[in-house]
Amino acid sequence: MVEQRKNGLREYVDQLQSQGRYVFTREEGLAALGCTRSALMFAVNRLSAVGRIVSPRRGFHVIVPVEYRSAGGPPADWYIDALMAFHEQPYYVGLLSAAALHGASHQQPQELQVVTSSPLRPVMAGRARIRFFQNVGIERVPVVKEKTYTGHVRVSTPEATALDLVRYPQASGGLGNVATVLSELAEKMAANRMAAVLEGAESAHVQRLGYLLELVGQELLAAPLAVRVAKHATKTYRLRPDLPVAGGELSRRWRLVINEKVEVDVEVRRRGVIDSAQRMTDSQGEVLRRSSK
Repeated sequence: MVEQRKNGLREYVDQLQSQGRYVFTREEGLAALGCTRSALMFAVNRLSAVGRIVSPRRGFHVIVPVEYRSAGGPPADWYIDALMAFHEQPYYVGLLSAAALHGASHQQPQELQVVTSSPLRPVMAGRARIRFFQNVGIERVPVVKEKTYTGHVRVSTPEATALDLVRYPQASGGLGNVATVLSELAEKMAANRMAAVLEGAESAHVQRLGYLLELVGQELLAAPLAVRVAKHATKTYRLRPDLPVAGGELSRRWRLVINEKVEVDVEVRRRGVIDSAQRMTDSQGEVLRRSSK
């Protein structure tokens, strides 16, 4: 009897994969096979032992195609959308993972970085690792849908990604790496889309992001942040909140104590200045075109 159930699960898994589906829940398996929980668990364990499925969470199973058998499972972006639906939590792919999806691939993260509303334990499924970060204001974060092999994932916009890189600097490789990634991400950012990101953002994060954008030569992108700081900032913060103030210089524009020297590659800074100048030229050209109509 157990052997029949085991074969039934194998056939069910093969059928799902043939339909382009790579996940199923315990409840879906029970409904499809009409077996007991213990029989399903036995069959799941048997298929897990031969690498046919992997279970990132109890009751949530991922089908492993043969080409990913040696890796222990498919990429995490194949199933993150279904996993978060299983958890019944909002989410978006963020930080370095989002930056890479937007083309800023200076440093490819070794994990899928996902922002959600409540704390979640990291996921390990074969070589795939998912690390979660909490943002209680997640409903205000603008996102886009990016296509994956199995469907779509929610990804923070380039502007929201930039703010998150500053919000979680250690997870983003430190401020030096954040600055480098920002210089690449800037190509996809737009000053007129910053307002949606700044709404509800902590002033300290806005001040730090503005400083770093200015540092990499992205003055046009930094400008709306400078306006926000001039109007609303009431406190002076440290650039690195975990380091002492001693010896730091004050940036009056950003109301920041610069207590860490952020090393920015000369080429990065030069490219940023050129890009910012081009943006300014394009912006002025658009104004002229509108006025001539």
